[in-house]
Amino acid sequence: MTSLQVADLHVRRGRREVLHGIDLTVEAGEVLAILGPNGAGKSTLLETVGRILPAWSGRVSFEGRVATVMQNAGLARRTALANVELALAWWGVPRRERRDRSLAALASLRADHLAGRAVTTLSGGERRRVHLARGLAIRPDLLLLDEPFAGLDPEAHAALLADAGTALRSAARSAVVVVHDRNEAWALADRIAVLVGGRLVALGPPQQLLDAPPTVQVARFLGYDGELREGGRLRLTRPVHIVVDPTGDLEATVTRVLPAVDASHVELAVEHGTVRAVVPPGAAIGDRFRIRVLGGATFDS
Repeated sequence: MTSLQVADLHVRRGRREVLHGIDLTVEAGEVLAILGPNGAGKSTLLETVGRILPAWSGRVSFEGRVATVMQNAGLARRTALANVELALAWWGVPRRERRDRSLAALASLRADHLAGRAVTTLSGGERRRVHLARGLAIRPDLLLLDEPFAGLDPEAHAALLADAGTALRSAARSAVVVVHDRNEAWALADRIAVLVGGRLVALGPPQQLLDAPPTVQVARFLGYDGELREGGRLRLTRPVHIVVDPTGDLEATVTRVLPAVDASHVELAVEHGTVRAVVPPGAAIGDRFRIRVLGGATFDS
């Protein structure tokens, strides 16, 4: 059953058109991630679906109740539990149900131990968990989240991403999540919609898009940072496609090095282009390797 349908959606902010003819659907129980660069129109799309912004033309329809969790975790100066209960009160949930539903939502994000804590004592990651719990406790049919992991330190980010990936999945609820980072989209979503310049340029399951990006533009956005020209064709690669092999058919010279803890990320010049790869630590500019290119995405140049 379709939970959300967006048809030929155009949205303006002032005189500028921000979204251009967006068409997509979200099925019941599905998690859709909206991915794109800054200024792509991701938040505008979410706000229009949530009826915060009006559509200029086109149609947005959904079944049941929709709740939006904005990026800013604006919590009241009360306990974590009281903040979730306040959200339920605003939605008209009977008082007798609020505590159990609030505790269950906090527990789904491993934050039930924070229930009695004043929000002024919580870390950024803890506050974000309480903020997300408010949206889950409402039990909407469609949950909209705008960059729920923004601004967190790496440890808090990784922990919340793992827990949210589990908490968001429900056969009774669909979710649309705006994210900025590709890893967030891969961790959360059944499908990914890529927006660039206010246009939907790709839509599909994460691995399908990664293995077969539909255009050069999408491929580059998804991390295809190597480029080879082969007989009038353009072959784009990611570091995973480049294998260092003494019997490889290409000779490559290191032109740039970014050291990491257990390896070096290097840029390699080859006869027909430039690729990037991960090699053992200690690589230096001017070093030479033989490599094989296994895979990639090929386009007409």
